[in-house]
Amino acid sequence: MITFLISILLLIAGYFVYGKIVERFIGVDPLRKTPAYDRKDGIDYMPMPTWKVFVIQFLNIAGLGPIFGAVMGAAYGPAAYLWIVLGCIFMGAVHDFFAGMMSIESSGANMPDITGKYLGKTMKGVMSVVVSFLLLAVGVSFVTGPSDLIASLTGVDKEVWLYVIFAYYLLATLLPIDKIIGNIYPYMGAALLFMALGVGIMLVVGALNGTHQMIELTPSTLKNWHFAPESNILVPMLFIVVSCGAISGFHSTQSPLMARCLKNEKYARPVFYGAMIAEGVVAMIWATAAMAYFGGPEGLNAAMSEGVMIDGVLTKVTPAIAVDMICRSWLGKVGAVIAVIGVVVCPITSGDTAFRSLRLTVAEFFKSDQKPIFRRFIICIPIFALAYFCCRMDFSTVWNYVGIGNQLLATIVLWTSTAYLISRRKPHWMCSVPAAFLSFVCVSYFLMAPYKAGGLHLNPVAGYVAGTVIAVGLLLLSVYKSRK
Repeated sequence: MITFLISILLLIAGYFVYGKIVERFIGVDPLRKTPAYDRKDGIDYMPMPTWKVFVIQFLNIAGLGPIFGAVMGAAYGPAAYLWIVLGCIFMGAVHDFFAGMMSIESSGANMPDITGKYLGKTMKGVMSVVVSFLLLAVGVSFVTGPSDLIASLTGVDKEVWLYVIFAYYLLATLLPIDKIIGNIYPYMGAALLFMALGVGIMLVVGALNGTHQMIELTPSTLKNWHFAPESNILVPMLFIVVSCGAISGFHSTQSPLMARCLKNEKYARPVFYGAMIAEGVVAMIWATAAMAYFGGPEGLNAAMSEGVMIDGVLTKVTPAIAVDMICRSWLGKVGAVIAVIGVVVCPITSGDTAFRSLRLTVAEFFKSDQKPIFRRFIICIPIFALAYFCCRMDFSTVWNYVGIGNQLLATIVLWTSTAYLISRRKPHWMCSVPAAFLSFVCVSYFLMAPYKAGGLHLNPVAGYVAGTVIAVGLLLLSVYKSRK
């Protein structure tokens, strides 16, 4: 329990200490007019209450990421704690903060345009492709996943729920951001936070009364606990599996949405840096809960590989099943309801903004004014037609590449942030060091990961050497550019 409590305290301290350092370093200007007022259109650009902007940002970047990713990351053991705490404070929150602030300073622009501004037209094209694919993949996965779950709970055909969810997504993408997203998200945010808080309290209570034990982070436990270590190498696989809660490129597609609604730059740290810290706390709770509930990393891995008896049937534990079991056991009937909301509804709160971000990304590419609803509808038609087509095919193969695509996007955003600092003649280490680390992770993952996970399955030595060379090379290039 000591490791868990210290980790939570470090995350909170990170917001007040390192978050303040980043805020001063980036140069927040409370007197500068934000895009919410400068480009107010009543659709995507409009000032909203800060608390609501925070909740929307939190749900946009969270959904099921800090829950499912943390449960899967817990299979690697307490090493996940280090990645969540250090990654969240020094990488993920910095990434989200810079993405939001660069968007504010660029009149609410999306990341492809910002990348083009600081890294050139070629990287803008690369960024547009990566962002569009990732947003489409996230949107589609958060149609098929919830529809499958709701169909199994209600007995109503999955096809019906596909149409229902698509109809909601279309409305959420077309209508002004305050009409649906602004009104629904506070309730969904409350449900997600209540679920995490309830599980966190029961986690501590159970540890105190001896119901379960929390494994501590020590030199002896800092190893790869995964039941299939040969195909799930600790470095770099852990850094891909646990993205939300540590650092996630998807967040950079969401920060500009709220950059268009922020009333004042002085609220940027609570919204962008703070929401990421909150997500890190949620990830810590669920990673710890997964290990504690199943009796440690060994028990969790056994449940995932061999299965557990559920209603007399031997069932392999997936993240969704783990969440359901923990909530029902620790929170009772209320927990069962919250689990359904968390597993079914919360992913929808990431899917709708994924499609909304995709609409805005396409609109920026074609320089299409989005105030007339007809123009919004014209862009939405091909997007949703393609998404519907993807729902009809086996998407598992494409989804295997989403994890690495997510961190690749985060890497590009951090290098963009590095160039942003260099252009302002400021030290770039705050962004370039995390960018170099993620470059190493992405390159080594792509070379080492199994084919089914989107890699080339080469010798680990080749992956580590290539990743190190590219990471160091890019870091030296940044040093050269800054001195020049």
